[in-house]
Amino acid sequence: MSILISNVTKNYGAKHALRGMNLTIENDKIYGLLGRNGAGKTTLMKLVAGHDLPSNGQITINGKNPFNNREALKDICYISESNNFKKRLKIKEVLKISSLFYPNWSNETALRLLEVFQLDLKMNTKGLSKGMESALGITIGLASRAKLTIFDEPYIGLDASARYKFYDLILEEFEEYPRTFVLSTHLIDEVSNLFEEVILMRSGELLLHEQTEEMVENSMIVSGNREKVDSFISGKNVLHESTLVGSKTVILYGEKMDLREAKNAGIEAERCNIQQLMVHLTEEQGGKMYV
Repeated sequence: MSILISNVTKNYGAKHALRGMNLTIENDKIYGLLGRNGAGKTTLMKLVAGHDLPSNGQITINGKNPFNNREALKDICYISESNNFKKRLKIKEVLKISSLFYPNWSNETALRLLEVFQLDLKMNTKGLSKGMESALGITIGLASRAKLTIFDEPYIGLDASARYKFYDLILEEFEEYPRTFVLSTHLIDEVSNLFEEVILMRSGELLLHEQTEEMVENSMIVSGNREKVDSFISGKNVLHESTLVGSKTVILYGEKMDLREAKNAGIEAERCNIQQLMVHLTEEQGGKMYV
């Protein structure tokens, strides 16, 4: 499944939710779609899922516009943090409707996940807790086996144990039935080890799209004597810096940061994690555009 997003803009009145987005999403990968609140992540996911039309530009999935296109939409499952099913139905009815919509639906997977999340087919969705709603949404997303499965903060209300079950289940499903997953989350530390590639947005624009491993390799946290650190970071792209009693800590981002170079300069050095990079790259005054 080839997803092409070409110069896409989305406006809501005077508000510019997306500004000239260009992005390609490839087959059978797990993507992390990251950014601060208001970055445009949910807008982008709804456009890709065919729930809305861009103001300008074009989105195609295997060459087809997904909006109001049944042939394209049967291969796309979008699970948001809420409103994934009608609240007047029983769980068994929700699953039955879902099975009719998604041609690759796995009833075996759905029943197994209900057991994992301790949900009963006879339960009425109107009485579900927030965590149970999230668990049912996750069940639909994974059991759909849609070629493109999008999770937009789907685990609101789940406790830590249930969230980690979800992460394990994604990997199990990906291995058994490979497809493209897009996960948008603020719990980056918990889930970043799943990402093959990171799509980072800021203020409605694409800030960065890189392989996760490469993104980490392009980062460095250095700390030590202030003068040594200042000398080392000269000419490099600084995302963040702090000083305490003569010692300085700096976060750098650029091409192939070499830890040995820093250590040879007499300062401590280590890689950043994805959450640190998201926070500092998306600061309005920090970071360059790496696309």
